[in-house]
Amino acid sequence: MSIIDIEIAKNHLRVDDGDDGDLIQMYLDGAEDAAEQFLNRRVFKDADALQAAVIAGNAGELPIVMTPSMKNAVLLILGDLYANREDTVIGTIVASLPRGAQALLQPYRVQMGV
Repeated sequence: MSIIDIEIAKNHLRVDDGDDGDLIQMYLDGAEDAAEQFLNRRVFKDADALQAAVIAGNAGELPIVMTPSMKNAVLLILGDLYANREDTVIGTIVASLPRGAQALLQPYRVQMGV
């Protein structure tokens, strides 16, 4: 189950209700996973979800409740995945896409990895 509601994701992407629902859900799941991988910690929708995971013993180390910055980062990643379905954008030049999501997630990142 996604942390961010599919309707919020669709509104962010400016798509109609019936358009690309399964594709958007797949990208949303990937965006949330990418954020958690970058953070090196599990992210939960709210305090109740976090508490339930702690009680169940599957919250992981240093779990966190999603902040507005994290939510915006996931939506940025989602938008990037939805709009740019290839690794690079080629026009007159090859350009890397901006990584604003990393800037939003960086303050919450633990155990800087490789």
